[in-house]
Amino acid sequence: MQAAGPPSRFPLQQLNAAASGSEIGPRPQKDEVSSFSDPSSMRSMMIFYLFYFLCLCLSVACVVCVCVWNSQWRGGFAWDGSSREFNWHPVLMVTGLVVLYGNGAVLYRIPLTWAHSKLPWKILHAALMFLSLILSIVGLCAVFNVHNAGNIPNLYSLHSWIGIAATALFAFQWVAGFAGFLLPWTPLSMRKLLKPVHVWLGGSILILSIAASISGINEKLFFVLKGTTNGTQPYSSLPPEAVVANSLGVLIVAFGLIVLKILSTSEWQRPDGSEDRTYAPLLRDESD
Repeated sequence: MQAAGPPSRFPLQQLNAAASGSEIGPRPQKDEVSSFSDPSSMRSMMIFYLFYFLCLCLSVACVVCVCVWNSQWRGGFAWDGSSREFNWHPVLMVTGLVVLYGNGAVLYRIPLTWAHSKLPWKILHAALMFLSLILSIVGLCAVFNVHNAGNIPNLYSLHSWIGIAATALFAFQWVAGFAGFLLPWTPLSMRKLLKPVHVWLGGSILILSIAASISGINEKLFFVLKGTTNGTQPYSSLPPEAVVANSLGVLIVAFGLIVLKILSTSEWQRPDGSEDRTYAPLLRDESD
């Protein structure tokens, strides 16, 4: 096995030649990519990194905003069956099911990774998604614990239905993705069949996660901002807590739109040098 040299170029033009059936010239190798001197390639690369920078900034903003909301206005965090335990629910769901999930989904789109073996990035993708899934499950445990401790019914709202559906599909997606793309005995034909379903379901889960998040924010504000009945200002007067929570919803939607833009732009997809490289399982390096 020969190690690839340091990458000096990025593949932003000949990404989908093999997939479209209109391949021109030889198929790109690991270190064979478009030149920086190509103006269209440079423009595409700069636009990608602009969107990716926005993705990272919105990621931080979402996590900070949800933490500030629940620490400053909702009383902080605990694990004792009280409302402070409930505060873990929005923090963990936004961090796991939205932010980590979205960043794990766009990992393959980063051009700096294209000139190297896909194997480490497949493992990192699976690890990020697994961490996202664990945080989401713990976030669900928090809300179930609080509801059970207070004799509050579970799973009666549309928000809860969407959230459970998103988490269940995510768990199925991770197991299917691990079995299909990382285990060495999965047939290549099965991987080819699974890949478009995996990509489509991944985007669908992100959309469901965003829908669950913004509906949950709205539901929480209606519950806690009731005016004189509990010493708070009514939601309709838009007190500072409502401004922060509504801003969180806007940030989540903006983050989701950026991630979906990155995922849907065909020229930002990782180029497939060959089917073996694309679907190499965990126990076989793509360069073998």
